[in-house]
Amino acid sequence: MIQKAARPRGRPRSFNESAALGKATQVFWRKGYDGVTIDDLVAGMGVGRPSLYSVFGDKRTIFLRVLKDYAERKGALAEKALLSPPALRDSLASFMRFNVTSATEKGSAPGCLLMCVAPLVDDAEVRQFIRNAASGAVALVARRFQSGISAGEIPSDFPVAARASQVVDLARGLTMRAQMGTSRRKLLKDAEAAADLVLLPRRGNAMPES
Repeated sequence: MIQKAARPRGRPRSFNESAALGKATQVFWRKGYDGVTIDDLVAGMGVGRPSLYSVFGDKRTIFLRVLKDYAERKGALAEKALLSPPALRDSLASFMRFNVTSATEKGSAPGCLLMCVAPLVDDAEVRQFIRNAASGAVALVARRFQSGISAGEIPSDFPVAARASQVVDLARGLTMRAQMGTSRRKLLKDAEAAADLVLLPRRGNAMPES
C-alpha cells in the first residue's frame, strides 16, 4: 500500500526571501534609514507584517541583512572588475568605471548604499561594518598593486598602501558625485583620469621604461 507523503507543517512562503531583501535595499536607498518605516518595508518588500517580523526581524535587523547582502554582491562584482583585466592600468580603470556604472544604474537611486546611506545610521555595528568593508577594498587594491610590482609594471618601491587608499577614496568620490547628480558620461571620463593619476610616480622618482 502506498502511503501519502506527510505535508510540511505551516503555510509555505509566498515570497522569495532574496528578492524581498533586494526590494528592501531599494526602500532604504530611496528613503534613507531614518525615513523608512515598517509600513514602507511591508509595502516595498511585498511581505505581510507577520512574515516580515518572523523571517526578517525588525527594521534594524533588516537593514543589517540588506547591508551585508548588498556588500557581498557589490564586492564580488568590484573584485571581478579589478582583477579581470591583465594590465594594471586597465584594472584600475575597470574598477573606477564599475563604481560609476553601479552608482548610476537605471532604476536605482544614485550613489551607493554603503557610502551614501549607511554612514548616516547611528549604530555601532553598522559603523564597524562600513570600516571593515573599506579596509577590505583597500586590501584588495593593494594586492593588485603587489601583482603589478611582481609583473614589472610598477617599481618595487611603489607606495602600495598609500595608493591603494587613494584608489578607494577616488572611487568613493566618484560615487558621491553620482549621488549629487553628475552625469555618468562625465564620471566615466573622470574615472579614466583617476586611473592614470594613481599610477603617477612619486616626486623625484622615474617610472621604469616599458
